Amino acid sequence: MDISHNRLLRKKDIRAMLHYHSPLHKEMKTFDLTMLGIGAIIGTGIFVLAGTGALTAGPGLMISFVIAAIACLFASLCYAEFAAMVPESGSAYTYSYTTLREIVAFIIGWDLMLEYLFAVSTVSAGWSGYFQSFLAGFGLKLPAAVSAAFGSTPGVTSYFNLPAFVIIMLITLLLSVGVKETKRVNNVMVVVKLAIVLLFIFTAVRFIKPANWTPLLPFGMKGVFGAASSVFFAFIGFDAISSSVEETLEPSKTLPRAMLLSLGICTVLYVAVSAIMTGVVPFRLFANYIDHPISAVLRYSGQNWIAGIIDLGAILGMTTVMLVCLYGQTRISFSMSRDGLLPPIFSAISKRTDAPVKSTILFGTIAAILGGFIPLAELAELVNIGTLTAFVLVSFSILHLRKTQPDLHRPFRTPWVPFVPVMSIICCVFLLINLKPITWLQFVIWLCIGMVVYFSYSIKHSKLNRASQK
Repeated sequence: MDISHNRLLRKKDIRAMLHYHSPLHKEMKTFDLTMLGIGAIIGTGIFVLAGTGALTAGPGLMISFVIAAIACLFASLCYAEFAAMVPESGSAYTYSYTTLREIVAFIIGWDLMLEYLFAVSTVSAGWSGYFQSFLAGFGLKLPAAVSAAFGSTPGVTSYFNLPAFVIIMLITLLLSVGVKETKRVNNVMVVVKLAIVLLFIFTAVRFIKPANWTPLLPFGMKGVFGAASSVFFAFIGFDAISSSVEETLEPSKTLPRAMLLSLGICTVLYVAVSAIMTGVVPFRLFANYIDHPISAVLRYSGQNWIAGIIDLGAILGMTTVMLVCLYGQTRISFSMSRDGLLPPIFSAISKRTDAPVKSTILFGTIAAILGGFIPLAELAELVNIGTLTAFVLVSFSILHLRKTQPDLHRPFRTPWVPFVPVMSIICCVFLLINLKPITWLQFVIWLCIGMVVYFSYSIKHSKLNRASQK
């Protein structure tokens, strides 16, 4: 292994990693991974954030989704080269470990743990709102005390979001059973929610009034870019596909295909939905429908019975987002633990299910508690900053690896290097700049906590450190 005398600058030898054989069971095919990507992408972005984005960008929201998708496209082409080449899970963490040294890898791994953990908890709050709306259609209502987190609903005395807690614990249970069962459930839910999104498109398109698209950019490009930074949350989780490499059949072919397919399908659907919703409902009215913008479009058009089906689609959509994000969380921590940067409990594999059951239960429980007690809507941007930072480092890693090891066998090559990685970095940095200052402050605090963990535990227990002492 390539071990620097400076412990902060040691890194993994990528050539040695190419021969790694995983203890995890291989189950994923191109269809499964594409469904995994769609499961992560289509959810909160369409069913919740579209309303907020419409208030920020107006009808220009469709452009905002395209901008966010372009940033993801450039990054996905960089991810695809690593995913096809490196047979270890861990996504951006593992890729950084082979190019940008251990301390950078730890930072991005710690960063990704924040991304996935808060993504699960944040989405659970939106899931709870749609679920309670769905129950209300049958005349059922939860007690106010357990309907939302404390202080999250003005004028309502609530203490605990019971639906958010329960759904995360159920997802945790499903993931603990094993990846084979998980992929089957995810595939079914994704197919159903795609059908529901298409139902919305074909139903609502008849009610478009082109006058609602004028002016297209009521707040100028500033509003479009601001909305792009906000709705970028919609694309989180597509990088979770690369975390499944150790459970994927023929990853060198399967992973790049699944990344590009899922991103392309979801972008087309996002643009179509945002164009229709702002064409049917004057964008300023979404201030009244901030929690359920898509079903509100149909109710506004008098299609109440279909609006109820859309609510069901939102429930399924956000369920799969939480499923994929919690899956990605456990695989990132699995990789970090296997490298010695986190305690061994996170890489312990159940002999019965071939899954990291202990870490799944641990992170699932933490996410459920956060979703139950804390209003996390403000932390959605923290998820964005985590994702964008990971994209920047992976793109930079491609440039670094092409320069230092140009002769490596690459089953998939990022096209038009250095143009694609550089554009990925530029797009992601631009979106990072548009995030709120408080988000950066919270992010720095999280990184400081990570540095305490790294210097008190990880730097001593790293496998590379033990190898250097032999």
